[in-house]
Amino acid sequence: MALYLSRFSYTPETWARLVKKPEDRREAARTYIESVGGKLHGFWYAFGERDGISLWEAPDNVSMAAVAIAIGGGGAVSSLETTVLLTVDETLEALRKAQAVQYRPPGA
Repeated sequence: MALYLSRFSYTPETWARLVKKPEDRREAARTYIESVGGKLHGFWYAFGERDGISLWEAPDNVSMAAVAIAIGGGGAVSSLETTVLLTVDETLEALRKAQAVQYRPPGA
């Protein structure tokens, strides 16, 4: 299964609801990813450009996209970015395959 790193920000309304009624959103995140056969590896809040970060495992890109679409369409987040993470072994395989790619720079 592939790993995915998501960075998200809540809307001001979501923060107001959480202040009024604090809730551990890890459980909700876990439910979402498990519904597509995946696993939540971590969920953190952060200072800075994004409000939080989560690390997921999903069977495939379509499954992760389904979770991201559902979360993004739910109205509680103002931004959601998800990055597919490659293992070192996958990167080494890609590097070997890159040797066979006959890349030509523009104008060359």
